[in-house]
Amino acid sequence: MKNSYKALAILILNLFLFSINGKAQNKNMIQIFDFHTTNRCVTCKAIEANTKYTLETYFKNELESGKITFKVINIDKEENQQIAEKFYASGTSLFLNVINNGNEKQVDLTQFAFMYGKKQQEFSEKLKTKLEKQLQKV
Repeated sequence: MKNSYKALAILILNLFLFSINGKAQNKNMIQIFDFHTTNRCVTCKAIEANTKYTLETYFKNELESGKITFKVINIDKEENQQIAEKFYASGTSLFLNVINNGNEKQVDLTQFAFMYGKKQQEFSEKLKTKLEKQLQKV
């Protein structure tokens, strides 16, 4: 009988801890993914550099708090195939993954990134505006 109570208590504790962890993973945030292949052109490298510059200049607090994350992902590496497939990234691509109450919305910024990739000031100003708009949703 004591073992049954002990097992029940452990089960309830595990369910409670699982529910806390589940909520933490559904945190409202924006994930930024910079996908690329192993061989990168000047524009591809500029997209990464300008994204980092924008985030460090205008969104430092959001980066530190985890409200915004930034990951550079080489799609040629086998361990990155699953996330590349999720975003349909087959080459250099820039995506926002906006997470709000567990719901994800992908925003493809690839065309924008290539258009302004080598123009740091314009890239940064426009990316800042796009991120501010998305931050209002999380």
